[in-house]
Amino acid sequence: MKILFVLTSHSELGNTGEKTGFWIEEFASPYYYLVDKGVDVVLASPNGGQPPIDPTSDKPENQTESTKRFKADEELQEKLSKTHKLSEVSADNYDAVFYPGGHGPLWDLAESEVSAQLIEDFYTTGKPVSFVCHAPAALKNVKNADGEALVKGKKVTGFTNSEEELVKLTDVVPFLVEDMLKEKGAIYSKAGDFEEYALEDGLLITGQNPASSEKVAEMLLAKLQK
Repeated sequence: MKILFVLTSHSELGNTGEKTGFWIEEFASPYYYLVDKGVDVVLASPNGGQPPIDPTSDKPENQTESTKRFKADEELQEKLSKTHKLSEVSADNYDAVFYPGGHGPLWDLAESEVSAQLIEDFYTTGKPVSFVCHAPAALKNVKNADGEALVKGKKVTGFTNSEEELVKLTDVVPFLVEDMLKEKGAIYSKAGDFEEYALEDGLLITGQNPASSEKVAEMLLAKLQK
């Protein structure tokens, strides 16, 4: 079984002068959950090479067992430094796709035509597509076979407006994930702030926040094993 992970290449947190990227836990937890079960995970990003890590996700208060494992895993860090360029991967070669979050995707993956096409290719060929936290931003311009928003009428979740307020980035981000999904016609729901919450609707799997990342991987693998 082979799953493609798509990471952000965007490192600037709006006009703040601060850095962003992908959130370590949202990459490491699902990655280890899947590889420990024998899944072959391949990494890609819009620019290829090393994707930027959100420095906030590396702070002591945000460490988990999986992030500690990642920090000590030189082999994975080497693999991460050589992600494939997104334009050079094809849905034909994978069983599913997983998008970790972090604020980076709000800028690049949300607007990437290459990413949108890739998600459509997975979906239209009956392969699961999965996203956690801010990564549902990548669904912003993805269409279904009828040319409507893929998320229209679908049960989804993603980083909430209140969670964005708590991290004090409401006025920094280009858009709010919760608002965007609702505007696209999704049936959006959520749990409490930073509580585990993930949803599956057909081939679409979404998780609310970092705490939900392993749950999304679990649901994804269960779907593939059916």
